[in-house]
Amino acid sequence: MSTDLHTPVVKTARLALSPQEAFDRFTAGIHLWWPLGDRFSVGKENSETVVFGKGVGQHIEEQFKDGGSTVWGTVLIWDPPTVLRFTWHPGNPPSDNMQVQVTFMPVEGGTEVELTHVGWENLGDRGAEVKAGYEGGWVVVFGRFASV
Repeated sequence: MSTDLHTPVVKTARLALSPQEAFDRFTAGIHLWWPLGDRFSVGKENSETVVFGKGVGQHIEEQFKDGGSTVWGTVLIWDPPTVLRFTWHPGNPPSDNMQVQVTFMPVEGGTEVELTHVGWENLGDRGAEVKAGYEGGWVVVFGRFASV
């Protein structure tokens, strides 16, 4: 684990899907693989689903059982089936945003998906602690994406 706030957290997975299928799983299918609950959602037991808006300017939003919701981020680049980039600030104000880029590269037998999470320096004194949490958190979350 790197404590350098300028070093990204990078995770990769190889899926037996076309790039478009992998892109669609990551976005439209996020509700199928994102592990809602105590560790990976803002609403905890009140969490119902996650929705990934389609297109630049759209939101990634956690929806609650009581009808409320919270924005986790905003799409910056929407270029299916090759690249997706979005701000990322679940449970924090948009001014505390980091960025996540996901690329979908065709390889023999499927697609290699690479997730790159940057922007830890935007969090000030919390940056190192938050980064350490995401180092392990993305292992779980991205692992679920790759195995659904």
